[in-house]
Amino acid sequence: MSRKMKSIGEERRSRILQLLKETKTPITGSELAAKTNVSRQAIVGDITLLKARNEPIIATRQGYMYLKQAETVPFFEKKIACRHLPDHIEKEFNLIVDHGVTIKDLQIQHPIFGTITASIMVSNRMEVRQFMEKLSDTKNSFFPESTIETHLLTLASASNTALNEVEMQLHKEGFLNTDISYFRSD
Repeated sequence: MSRKMKSIGEERRSRILQLLKETKTPITGSELAAKTNVSRQAIVGDITLLKARNEPIIATRQGYMYLKQAETVPFFEKKIACRHLPDHIEKEFNLIVDHGVTIKDLQIQHPIFGTITASIMVSNRMEVRQFMEKLSDTKNSFFPESTIETHLLTLASASNTALNEVEMQLHKEGFLNTDISYFRSD
């Protein structure tokens, strides 16, 4: 590969990083491809290379995001175990985002594969509705084989108070599961 080709690729990856850092919302591979004049497949390769360099980029269902937080903005995370009927997931998610809290991911225990983590990345009711629509469109469920399921949520907020309020509200609604031994691999 010539130096010129490597240089062009590096310039494109720098542009991709810049685009991701400048926005707080996910950017699809197709959008990045259009902005850098390459194919979506080239973007997938570029993202892989950037992640290999330890750039904090994640792929969500809405697109790619750069996760580095501003130094001046406090950031808190909390893992909360919940347990409820599958048709309560939208109510649970809305309760959380209504407190200004982001749902980063959801973990479930699979009998064969162990802990499975799914990136959720929803922060408001519109994103929850879009998530539920996509879930409905696929005719899949988070919890396909059980009537009541336990799952672990990773929540993020600029306010630790908001995280504590969410936890109290989940408890009040009967969604909180205080026995998280379900997720331990003793």
